[in-house]
Amino acid sequence: MGIATAPSGPASESEPTVPGRSHWLRVARETADDLATDAVAREQAGKVPFDELNRLREAALLTLLVPAGSGGGGSDWPTAYAVVREIARADGAIGQLLASHYFLCWSTGFLTEPSRAARLERRCAAEQWCWGGGLARQESPLTLTRRGGGHVLDGRQSCSTGVLVADRLAVRAVRADTGEPLAVVVDPARPGVRTDGDIDTFGQRLAAGGSLEFDSVPVADDDILGSLSADEDILSPLAALVSPVGRLLSAQLRLGMAEGVLAEAREYSRVGHFPSHPARPVGSAQDPQVLTVHGELTVLTRSASALAGQALEAVHGGLARGEDLTYDEYVDIAILVSMAEAAASRAVQESTTHALDVVGAHAASSRLGFDRFWRNARTHTLYEPVSHRLRDIGDYFLNGAHPPFVLPA
Repeated sequence: MGIATAPSGPASESEPTVPGRSHWLRVARETADDLATDAVAREQAGKVPFDELNRLREAALLTLLVPAGSGGGGSDWPTAYAVVREIARADGAIGQLLASHYFLCWSTGFLTEPSRAARLERRCAAEQWCWGGGLARQESPLTLTRRGGGHVLDGRQSCSTGVLVADRLAVRAVRADTGEPLAVVVDPARPGVRTDGDIDTFGQRLAAGGSLEFDSVPVADDDILGSLSADEDILSPLAALVSPVGRLLSAQLRLGMAEGVLAEAREYSRVGHFPSHPARPVGSAQDPQVLTVHGELTVLTRSASALAGQALEAVHGGLARGEDLTYDEYVDIAILVSMAEAAASRAVQESTTHALDVVGAHAASSRLGFDRFWRNARTHTLYEPVSHRLRDIGDYFLNGAHPPFVLPA
């Protein structure tokens, strides 16, 4: 199993020079500003986000986590989390599309042996791949059956982000003979692969979600990346970090959406109208009720942000520990990430609901688009229920139970 850890020191002279964190944050802000200009119109049109994906590709954001030696941005997870959060402030669905891409792109290298990972990374960078699919457990799993000199993949996977625009799919499949779960890479252009945009959600409509069907799709041995088994004889503490790494993306996505709706509500309250609709007034920014709601939501979101910052440091530190990471250390990281995810869930649900109260009846206008924040946040939290994370946290603190190894949906 190949492991991509955090950098341990300065780059050598032979390593390519890569842009720093400040560069990527500037690019993310510029891309977010661009997305914000037509966010309402795009969300209401609900088209497959080919144009939005091209904006991310032109900004070189798709290859941000690919090692510089393979032609990518050579950046790290703290930067990727910040980029996802910035994009989500402007457009929660595109933030989810980018978050899913980062997780799947990185996981394919993290879960396999180094030479195979390097080949994937080089092609990913050279061809600017966008990744879609998902590695979470499905009620009706995909099956991988040995046939001839290789394998074939069969089954249906639903509710997968990015599949309508993906250049490569990363999916979870079980061996037909042993039942072992595996991560598998599939080219969506192969015969027998069918994508369907049948996930007609009321939110996150631009996340390119849909279902996948596989009918005897050929899979080479090189496309089988590694095991997703939760058996501790197979799953090392370092490999298990793939779960909290992905879950922290969910927390950052939620925080970005919370910050986005608060920023728009604040602007609306300050100027007395929405910038693009000056004829639509709002109550005074000195109204005690308006001030109180803004204060409560700011405290809630900043508190969740602080907890996410602690979780980020823990995840980055765990990756830097590499093979020296212990199971107890992994559990501490996983629980802290669950806490951050739970806090971010409350922050985004409260913010996207009560920001509408600040704006008042005008928030019901579809032309203003305030509803998209609530619909996007609610859709995401329905697919990633916070109740599971709270139960894991409670069981750990009350009974010392280790949380299950669960990958994000």
